[in-house]
Amino acid sequence: MIASDAIRVERPTTNSRLFAHTRLDAIPALASLFHLTYFFGLFFLYPRVPLWVMLILGFIYSLMINANINGIGHNFIHNPFFRSPLLNRLFGIVQSVACCFSQTYYDAVHMQHHKGNADRPDENGQTVDWISIYKHGHNGEPETPWGYVFLSFFRDDVSAIRKELRKRGNGDLTWGNIELAAFAITVFIMFLFNWRYVIFYFLPFFYLGHCFSYLNGYFRHYGANPDKPIAWGVSSYGKIYNWLFFYNGYHAEHHFRPKVHWTKMEKFRRSIADLQKHEGVRVISHAHVLGFLDSNLPRPGERAVALERAASSSP
Repeated sequence: MIASDAIRVERPTTNSRLFAHTRLDAIPALASLFHLTYFFGLFFLYPRVPLWVMLILGFIYSLMINANINGIGHNFIHNPFFRSPLLNRLFGIVQSVACCFSQTYYDAVHMQHHKGNADRPDENGQTVDWISIYKHGHNGEPETPWGYVFLSFFRDDVSAIRKELRKRGNGDLTWGNIELAAFAITVFIMFLFNWRYVIFYFLPFFYLGHCFSYLNGYFRHYGANPDKPIAWGVSSYGKIYNWLFFYNGYHAEHHFRPKVHWTKMEKFRRSIADLQKHEGVRVISHAHVLGFLDSNLPRPGERAVALERAASSSP
């Protein structure tokens, strides 16, 4: 039994008329605006600077997509930054253009992720979590990182996402479609002015950015325990990494209590550290996107065998 004082979630409060939780949310909000500015800056610079410079800038844009989706966009889903519902909707459009996807559609996929928590397929081969690393694996094992990273971009079931948004009945489907239209129109206008930029430069780096995001997601759950809530995720506690990703590195903690605000994550982790150690929460020493470099990565099947042994030895 987990003591209630060990899982108490402290919620930040503020008297700000603009921000819903804390004025510190100005930091991810401004980072999103910087990302949007960078996005348009690439288009402006493309015909004006050497190719080698653009390749570096494009690679940085790919890394920014990963950081935005898994840092800014992720925290915005769980704790919307602003008091005004309209301002939150407008910020969703900013996010959608910067990353070239729909923030609201991402919300639906991500909340489904929390419903399943990287679950294994059932007897019909289905997972609750649409992006579970086990969904396309075999024999209860996760699929290879190669398949997950490079194919997941093409696996989204748009009709299922739309169905989920429609069920909410709160205008999410309409706003999600507005977000899709916003980035589609933006890219189309860019195409009209410079089709080579869109096809040969933007689209490859855009795809690479989402591949980085899936690589990040893979190692946030590889080696975790899908059957134990406190160990649903894999954590990484590097300072710089968590500053850049707004503490999404604390991923086991996040799945255990998804509403913990990013500014309270370190304190929450300290409150459950003993429980995590007792339950075998997995921690890696690298940022999740570099999780494949970790020296203690479990081999395929190794984690399952360890869990079976632990289960059989328990009273």
